[in-house]
Amino acid sequence: MQQPSSELHGPGHPEALSPAARMRQRRLSVLAQAPLPRMAALWRKTGLDPDIEILRGPENGLVALRGRIGGTGQPFQVGEASATRVTVRIIGGAVGHAMITGRDNARAQLAATLDALAEDPALTDRIEQEVIAPLEAEAAARDAALGAEVAATRVNFFTLVRGDD
Repeated sequence: MQQPSSELHGPGHPEALSPAARMRQRRLSVLAQAPLPRMAALWRKTGLDPDIEILRGPENGLVALRGRIGGTGQPFQVGEASATRVTVRIIGGAVGHAMITGRDNARAQLAATLDALAEDPALTDRIEQEVIAPLEAEAAARDAALGAEVAATRVNFFTLVRGDD
């Protein structure tokens, strides 16, 4: 008998999440990393400007950063990072959340607003296509450019074997 994914990996593991939850997790990740000017430009192009009710925040604080030696060892606290979180509700009842690194209240509020808009079934595809997909593609391009820059500085060490048998 095969165990359900949540029993194998625990409730917080990505494989234990529903497809809708994985999609939202991806969306929140893209929004949390997006630069404010680009996110705002894409949002303005949608023409959507909902009235929002701020349910919580924006709140600035610190989050603990945890690490593991070698990626598999015991967890330890690496340090702290500043973070901003906010929760909003748009007219229609959809609630959006955002938590970003740094102390940028405007960026956090816009990310939460876009999340709320995407939670509205009538707007999900539109926000995904007009905002999230372009931001994700731009982030992938930035990552690829950084990867190419790093690869260009890679030093390959090799050993020559002498034929002194």
